[in-house]
Amino acid sequence: MFERSTIHDILGDLVVYRNLEPCEARVPGLSKLRARLGLEPGRVPRKAEPEYAAVVVQILCAAQALRLPGRPLERLLYLGDTLMNDRGAISNLRAHFPTLGFIGCDEAGAPRRVQTDEGVMTANRWEALMDFVRWVENQGFALDEETAAVIDLDKTAFGARGRNDGTIDAARVEAVRRTAEEVLGGAFDEAAFLPIYNELKRPAYHPFTADNQDYLTYICLMASASVYPFDQLLDALAAGRLASFAQFIQACDRKIRQEEEHRLLPVHREVYGNFCRGDPTPFKSFRYREYQATVARMDALPDETESAELFKHEIVLTPEVLDVARLFKERGMLLFGLTDKPDEASIPRPELAAQGYLPLHRVTMKVVGNSIYNDLVHLT
Repeated sequence: MFERSTIHDILGDLVVYRNLEPCEARVPGLSKLRARLGLEPGRVPRKAEPEYAAVVVQILCAAQALRLPGRPLERLLYLGDTLMNDRGAISNLRAHFPTLGFIGCDEAGAPRRVQTDEGVMTANRWEALMDFVRWVENQGFALDEETAAVIDLDKTAFGARGRNDGTIDAARVEAVRRTAEEVLGGAFDEAAFLPIYNELKRPAYHPFTADNQDYLTYICLMASASVYPFDQLLDALAAGRLASFAQFIQACDRKIRQEEEHRLLPVHREVYGNFCRGDPTPFKSFRYREYQATVARMDALPDETESAELFKHEIVLTPEVLDVARLFKERGMLLFGLTDKPDEASIPRPELAAQGYLPLHRVTMKVVGNSIYNDLVHLT
């Protein structure tokens, strides 16, 4: 029998999705903090932007004041999985509090690698979180009530990058298939779409895709349908003629306007209209389907399933991250979960909630992998 748990079991509702509105109603979110911080109306900051860190810090301070009045936060830890967005968030948080970060993944077959640079440890093993805890204490960071741990959810706390993230991507591809089939009447060419998706999802393309799945999905649909042929796209990126999603969607807009009956016109109108309004989640019809496809892959397979098969076909919790979070909680630290995953892909719409669907942080998942909890306790 596999252990089962939820993110809520560890973090409670002190969780934010892309819109930066805590699920814990007693804590203010972006809508209440915007004026205080002088932020642009209507725009949601992205994770790697300084404004994002400013909002997170205000949320953390409000949560700390609720649980321990008169004991302000003194320092932060951050656990994530991406070099661009998470490292940027760590750097921006450091402008407010002393902050140390961990960025992990699993690289099967590669020699174990753990490096530290400018207050961030990067590792190609999630078990290196043990090294992180040891390093944090050696840096003089107390694991106590005046320390907060910010924990990324998507591909960190669950669907661990390098180990189980392919299942999260599979849910997204399933959502794309359903969206495209509705628009195209069953004509979605998955064989053309997948190689493009698998190439462009790599971190090397994050400066172009902004690590935004709405952008990535739209790009891959347009490339696979030859609105902007993939070979031309790669050539334009390599030559520097194409550097941003804004340039790409403008090029697609010019092309599609020449064909008023283009089969992807409904998709383009949705994404282009929302993008022009500054919405960071422009492909909402895709994201609504992603939520259902994601939940369908949580605790879905029987306990007799081998771990390797679970990693391939089910989204599971990351034991190393959960174990570190449990240790931090026992030490009295404030725990906070965040993800750039949109609310539309994370929180059920009212009609689904009425059927019993839950926000992702409250959905039960198996915990699959090797526990490091006992080793952590002995370390500290």
